[in-house]
Amino acid sequence: MGVVRDRFGEQEDKLFATVFFGSGLLFLAMMFASAAVTGSLLLSASETGLPVSDYYDLGRLLAQQLLVNYAIRMGGVFMISTCSLFLRTGVLPRWVSFWGYGLALVMLFRVGHINRLGWVALFLPLWILLVSLYVLIENYLHQAKANR
Repeated sequence: MGVVRDRFGEQEDKLFATVFFGSGLLFLAMMFASAAVTGSLLLSASETGLPVSDYYDLGRLLAQQLLVNYAIRMGGVFMISTCSLFLRTGVLPRWVSFWGYGLALVMLFRVGHINRLGWVALFLPLWILLVSLYVLIENYLHQAKANR
């Protein structure tokens, strides 16, 4: 998020920047909350043997909902706000933003009963990898031109 905000510079729109920052933090919070619930289930199972069925079911469903429904959708909101900023500022090519919009829409409106999480969970990390590689290559080429 810091690298992207640095690339925006003074062109950054305050509304989209706030949504960008907030959705990124909420995505991270949902991931931490899901991991905490899952970790507490594993810890209780290791200390007491088999966990009480009702508590285990509640914890498993809570962790699943935090991860599958809320974290993945918040990742989609993060991608949409970032792509909107990319289009407004022009710091990255338009095709990167359009790919991000497409992947984010699938993340937001996917059918939750198909494979629960599956391959949709990989959209955000793969898109971030694409953006990161583009920024790294562009910076490397810019450095190479400056050194000539």
